[in-house]
Amino acid sequence: MAMTTKSMVLVQPRAVFLLLIMACCIAAPVLADTQYLGGSPNLTAYIPGLNEFTAGSDITIPVVLENTGLNQYEQVDPSVIAPDDLPNTAKFVTVGLSAGDAPLVIKSDPQMVGDMPGQATETVDFSATVNASALGGTYMLPVEINYSTLAFVDEDTFVSTAKNHYQQYNVTLMVPFVIKAEVIPQVVSAVPDNLVAGEDGYVNITLKNIGSLDGAKATVNLVQAGESPIAPVDSGVYIGDFPVGSTVTCPFKVSVDSTAIAKSYPFGVVVNYQNDEGDFVDSQTVTAGVAVGSKVDFAIISPTVTMSPGSKGTIQVEYKNTGESTIKSGWARLDDVIPFTSLNDVVYIGDIAPGQSVVATYQISVASDASTKHYGIDSEIRYTDVLNDTYVSDPMVVSIDVENLTGAIGILSNIYYLTILVAAFVALIFATLRFRKKRR
Repeated sequence: MAMTTKSMVLVQPRAVFLLLIMACCIAAPVLADTQYLGGSPNLTAYIPGLNEFTAGSDITIPVVLENTGLNQYEQVDPSVIAPDDLPNTAKFVTVGLSAGDAPLVIKSDPQMVGDMPGQATETVDFSATVNASALGGTYMLPVEINYSTLAFVDEDTFVSTAKNHYQQYNVTLMVPFVIKAEVIPQVVSAVPDNLVAGEDGYVNITLKNIGSLDGAKATVNLVQAGESPIAPVDSGVYIGDFPVGSTVTCPFKVSVDSTAIAKSYPFGVVVNYQNDEGDFVDSQTVTAGVAVGSKVDFAIISPTVTMSPGSKGTIQVEYKNTGESTIKSGWARLDDVIPFTSLNDVVYIGDIAPGQSVVATYQISVASDASTKHYGIDSEIRYTDVLNDTYVSDPMVVSIDVENLTGAIGILSNIYYLTILVAAFVALIFATLRFRKKRR
């Protein structure tokens, strides 16, 4: 029994030793046998694909970032603790894009990419707008990259710990950015010709090619801008060659909606041309404005006419051109409505300039059973504009009061009284002549 107890005492230290060895073996993966002594990130950037953009466009610029850095020297040592990061890893990468001298506006802020180990590739998209007047050519855009790399490691092999130290870098790479050469039209002037609401007129547009490409076999087209009341009537004007820096004037016939008021309204211009590759393409649409005059309109400025039931007479109606353009070959018309009858319902009034007035004379009669009250008779003017297009004005109202007139005015204005008076006058003359004859 004693021997058994002693054996047990002798065996315990050996077991402890074996346990320590096993623990070391289990903990062995914490110790690395490989360490890289050289290497660093090598970052490059470029814009993939065709990389050709158009002036005046909203675009997305994809910037491809690549890390081609290698780890150069490798050390195998079981007693060295392996670092968490490799020397060629770029950590905490942030990428920003600037316009530099290029004619565009970068709208996106710098973006976080994260860690990029060796041979990694990342694509970062940036929103931008190319200036409408940007000339074609190749421009260099700065790509600003911020990142950190592993600098060195403080090791404590006694307690198997290591502290990593990082160094921060800020580099700028230049990437080529291509703006396509093209025709860029600029509206130098837009002169209206009889451009008033509700009628057709002309816009004389002078264009200049401020782009970087000579356009061939060019046609200038006018397009309606949104809900603008100006709409093109002509489909387009052919101008042929349109070299850089040249100007050309094109007359366009347009129609103006009757709802337009006196102010400037927008229109669009686009040039279709043949480029260097022989393809027919459209330029960007440029918008300009042109002044529109108020609608051709008239007003009756003569006073209210007074007549009596059964009367017939001459009335004078004065019309005034309250618009902003001259009308030609005007004809005024008066409607026949009960209880009135017009003997000459159409009167020629000729040309009327803005602010000018003319008088039309009508012969009308009033029915004998007409009620005594205020009446309104519609009247309108038919005319032509300077383009010889025919229009009809909005209806106007001629005011007539029908009253029972008394005295000489009542008798003279009433056709029946006037007829009796004339008959009596004729009879009186006849009787007088007969009496004189008998005396002789």
